[in-house]
Amino acid sequence: MSIAPKAVEGILHRHAHKIVQEALADTRVVLINGARQVGKSTLARQVSQGYAADYRTLDDPVLWETAVTDPVSFVRSDHLLVIDEIQRDPRLFLPIKQVVDLNPQPGQFLLTGSARVLGLRGLPDALPGRMETVELWPFSQGEIDGESDGFVDWVFGQPDLPAQRSSFSRADYFDRLTRGGFPEAVSRSVGRRRVFLDNYVDTLINRDVMQLSEIERRPQLRALLKMVAARSGQLLVPNSLANDLGLPRSTVDRYLSLFEEVFLVKRIPSWSRKVDARATSQTKVALVDSGVAANLLDQDATALTALGSALAGGLLEGFVAMEIARQLTWADVRASMYHYRTRDGVEVDIILEDRRNRVVAIEIKASATVTAADFRGIDHLGKRIGDDLHAGVVLYTGERPVSFGPGRWALPISTLWQIEPISRGI
Repeated sequence: MSIAPKAVEGILHRHAHKIVQEALADTRVVLINGARQVGKSTLARQVSQGYAADYRTLDDPVLWETAVTDPVSFVRSDHLLVIDEIQRDPRLFLPIKQVVDLNPQPGQFLLTGSARVLGLRGLPDALPGRMETVELWPFSQGEIDGESDGFVDWVFGQPDLPAQRSSFSRADYFDRLTRGGFPEAVSRSVGRRRVFLDNYVDTLINRDVMQLSEIERRPQLRALLKMVAARSGQLLVPNSLANDLGLPRSTVDRYLSLFEEVFLVKRIPSWSRKVDARATSQTKVALVDSGVAANLLDQDATALTALGSALAGGLLEGFVAMEIARQLTWADVRASMYHYRTRDGVEVDIILEDRRNRVVAIEIKASATVTAADFRGIDHLGKRIGDDLHAGVVLYTGERPVSFGPGRWALPISTLWQIEPISRGI
């Protein structure tokens, strides 16, 4: 049953590669978890090339039948055992647990899953203390370009205003936004990319979502996803979505949770430290891949670049938020992402807070110019949390880094992936 992984050539470097290697060095079971088509199997093959490894995929009907019939024998191996698409039979977790409970040696299992495996129905054991989960996302812009993707670590250091101008135009950003980050989409022409993204959403809804739950109104799933895409960067109001779709609120809540389970959408919680009783508790929402969002709304780069586009700002905010979300999975700084909004409309698009309670406030602008007024929300927050506001940044589509006072900068969006991190081991 041992299959030697084929050599992988011409594949972009993934930041998660090192994380998986480090986890295998001290953890018995490592799970690479993420959406379909983000490169989990490729990464598992790449990492396992450094080991004497057995590779077994549950996409193979013969191997799947073997796993179902005799799961105890299926998980036996004298080497690192790579099991691809573990969500197809989560009952394998129990015999895996039995194996690693008898042998505490690290690096015994490398698993991949295309849904939030620990949330699957019928999962017998979450392997607490025995398993580390590494989330893999669609390509970041830095992974595509071979850049450092160092913004999160940089901004939590002691940064100075960057000197380098950006070569990216407003049109360039929207071209990247509509391209998205799925490996298959990145390598295709615009027309072929649309076909891939359409098929991707249809397959995910009809296959993975249906695997997770019995759905009574399958046609409404795609309609709901389109509505979520149109509300990218906005507050998520399930009652409004329910009314528009003619569905019960409970059904909309369940469908949104299913979209999260298969890595289609990400909810961004509100941030509050009880410093402002007017802060809202509603979450924001964005699609994990900006290419999927733009395709659902039939928006190309030309349409979004045009001045006056009603969707440009929200989609760009979602694009930036997901680039930052990707970085948070490999940054040395351990930070979480939120948004901030008061009931009277003062807001900050993204709040990053680390475990030292340092806060970085980020605004995202689709325009190529920035004024002091664009720091209104950041300044409002600074008055309430004082020195805990570590930095305030407006990310925009212009070319020049501009200082607006101590710890206040307007930076080109490309700074996210082009800036080098200041320090490691924070």
